[in-house]
Amino acid sequence: MSTMRGVLVRKFGGVEVLKVESNVPVSSVAGNQVLVKMKMSGVNPVDTYIRSGQYGKLPELPYIPGKDGAGLVHQIGKGVTKFKPGDRVFCNGSGTLAEYTTFDESHVFHLPDSYTMEEGASIGVPYFTAYRALFQKANIKSGERLLVHGASGAVGLAAVQMAKAYGLEVVGTAGTKEGLELVKRVGAHAVFNHRQSGYLDQLAAEPKFDIILEMLANVNLGADLPLMKARGRTVIVGSRGTVTINPRDLMITEACVMGVALLAAQDDEWDEIGNGVVKAIKEGWVKPVIDRVYPLDKVGDAHHDIIQSSGAKGNLVVQVQE
Repeated sequence: MSTMRGVLVRKFGGVEVLKVESNVPVSSVAGNQVLVKMKMSGVNPVDTYIRSGQYGKLPELPYIPGKDGAGLVHQIGKGVTKFKPGDRVFCNGSGTLAEYTTFDESHVFHLPDSYTMEEGASIGVPYFTAYRALFQKANIKSGERLLVHGASGAVGLAAVQMAKAYGLEVVGTAGTKEGLELVKRVGAHAVFNHRQSGYLDQLAAEPKFDIILEMLANVNLGADLPLMKARGRTVIVGSRGTVTINPRDLMITEACVMGVALLAAQDDEWDEIGNGVVKAIKEGWVKPVIDRVYPLDKVGDAHHDIIQSSGAKGNLVVQVQE
């Protein structure tokens, strides 16, 4: 086995640059590396930013997209101690839109039999990002009040589940009836439609928030700031452009705004995130919501839909192989 089928991006651009090729080289395995036979690949907004060349850190061309995946361990390096061939795993790294992908052992995690491969491919970026945002950036505490501004996507739903499990009072927003019902179902105490006129006034009438998790900062950040309590924290998970804010909204409350990027995690932070999510899996409250599954040759549709859909309703997943 020297070649495989996979998606290869040879130039940055629109969804048309996502090409399925049949003679993609399979990388070798050494040291602490694990070769995984990929079954499913999760699709996240960051994948589209990288593909279009609009992300801060870009891979060398050509590259295989995909950061989340699930499958079976196929081969291990001599230094690997936690896995053996045949183990069910989920992974977070790069190159999951191919039949075989090599990861460092620290980026591979056991997937219990109670989880489907689709669910496994939906854990990495969403739950790891939510954990980093809530615990490593916002330093959440039980009893605090959290607004997830854009809660019906993969990271938002993960954050709602996580915050509820740790005793926070969670309010979420979504843009469709289905999204609102979903956010409520996974644990939000209250939901608001962010496409409904006057919803910000409704939020302003609520008690203020200790933490705001913001999924679209270029649209919402200016409106978030007055909603924070004194010394509140807004954590930016996503943004698609620039935004103007009033700094006085931060000064008068001594609140803060910070960004979060999973790629920026140091090794010790990554280990903490991984251990935290694995613990949550064992406790049983990590429950990815699958919206749609696409065949490999429709990966362009998945990239389109995650950005252009009328409203997020969970995770989008690509089936790499049966």
